[in-house]
Amino acid sequence: MPADSPQPNTPNGISIDFRELPWTSRFANDYCYEFDQLQEFFLAHPQQSEAWETVIEARRATPTDPAIGEVLVRQLQERGAPEAALSNANELLNKNSVAIVTGQQAGLFGGPLFTVLKALTTIKLARQISKDYDISVVPVFWIDAEDHDLVEISECQCLDADMNLSSIKMPLDAHPGTSASTIRLSTSISEVLEQLTTILQPTEFTEETQKQLRTAYAPGMRLVEAFARWLDTLLGKYGLVTYDASDPRTKPIAQSLFARELETRGQTSRLAAAAGSAMEAKGYSAQVSPNLDTTALFRLDSQRTPIRIDDSGFLIDGQSISAQTMHAELEKKPEAFSPNVLLRPLTQDVLFPTIAYVAGPHELVYLGQLKKIYDSFDVPMPVIYPRASATIVDSATVKFLNRNNIDFTALQPQDDSALNTLLAAQLPDEIDTAVTAVNQSISDHLSIIESAILRVDPTLGGAVKSTHGRMDKELRNLRGKIIQAAKRRDETLRRQFSRARSQSFPGGTPQERSIGSIYFVNRYGDAFLDRLLEQLPLEIGRHWLLTI
Repeated sequence: MPADSPQPNTPNGISIDFRELPWTSRFANDYCYEFDQLQEFFLAHPQQSEAWETVIEARRATPTDPAIGEVLVRQLQERGAPEAALSNANELLNKNSVAIVTGQQAGLFGGPLFTVLKALTTIKLARQISKDYDISVVPVFWIDAEDHDLVEISECQCLDADMNLSSIKMPLDAHPGTSASTIRLSTSISEVLEQLTTILQPTEFTEETQKQLRTAYAPGMRLVEAFARWLDTLLGKYGLVTYDASDPRTKPIAQSLFARELETRGQTSRLAAAAGSAMEAKGYSAQVSPNLDTTALFRLDSQRTPIRIDDSGFLIDGQSISAQTMHAELEKKPEAFSPNVLLRPLTQDVLFPTIAYVAGPHELVYLGQLKKIYDSFDVPMPVIYPRASATIVDSATVKFLNRNNIDFTALQPQDDSALNTLLAAQLPDEIDTAVTAVNQSISDHLSIIESAILRVDPTLGGAVKSTHGRMDKELRNLRGKIIQAAKRRDETLRRQFSRARSQSFPGGTPQERSIGSIYFVNRYGDAFLDRLLEQLPLEIGRHWLLTI
């Protein structure tokens, strides 16, 4: 957003600087606060007004194929998506419209909370830029449908009624390397849905949520389509256009990009590696370290196989293929090719008139490795906008943290150190004062004794120190016993701490990366997304502790 755009505060949230969070990277922090350090890797900082003007002008000068709009409309119609999403998809048929895009794999039941946060950031940013620059901006969610990380996309975690972290896993009858787009849900999905129902605490929204889930995640449905239908259900009403990137109808539009990737014979990998080296020279860690003998393309057969380079042309799974044969295959069957992580963003921006991409903190790094790749393909690089970051807790947790002056990040360690500090603060002042006074008195008197003893026998100095150590240890043990007694005395405080920690850092991991969004939909119903869309500020470099 432009630097002078007002940033709303929310009465139901606490704002935390990224730099105060122990799990954020230096790269993500510098992107938000020290962009000068990273300027060479990106188009411009998203809070600079001229950045948006530049990228909008560049996109208008580089029109995209309107066929993508037609395919999107057909996708949404086939899924029965909401009218607001269909209307936005039709907007992409207008040559003056632009897009703000985000994306993720097809996570089970909508994936972790951060997936929804990316989508909501995209919707809000599209609305804001549309207003600021008087231009039609379409929010698009790109499903990385040909991803083959099946372990990650087949699992969902939720909190049960006792605030314990529980995992739901969907069995997938597929070999490693199989593209997610080819997998269909078996009858076992019904058992997985039952398992989810058992774990989640029943609410007034449970019945309707389960009904909607069973409609999207039905036996025989493609896994990717089920995810798309679920996003349509949750977010289509806000105008989010969800795109299944495995749709063979869009591959001919990207065919020329794929052909240039084959022709340049590893240039994309070399440029990304060079950018990674430049990052490392600045003290950062590169996200992608490509093999220099590999193109940025896969071939899709029964599995997703990298296309490597050899002297005679290309190499796929040990089989040598001439350059002429490979180009002929691409021209005849473009749907058999798939971009890897380095070429996917460019494929996205060849298909869509993208002015911005809403990225997670890890995506920021590899996107920074692509600037010269964008230049080499003459594709305008979009503004990279960090997604919103948030933790959703109940109001009792916020009150507990505020009342006891507990730092939110102190909840992350999975030990009792923060709890012990809290309990110690509840002790009567005279106990701490008395223990401190006794400890000081012992030190003072032993110092006098040590001075006298050393005049009698210098070898006894060590005995005085060991005596002091034993007495200090006993005092610390006594204080520890008092704290343990306080634990037993104040179980309410202990339960409140445990509840706050379970919500905020399940298993020690930030909530947005560990808890599935389905947990919140089941708990709050439609109000969850309505309120989150309303409350979530477009302010980069901040983490929000929110109540719904």
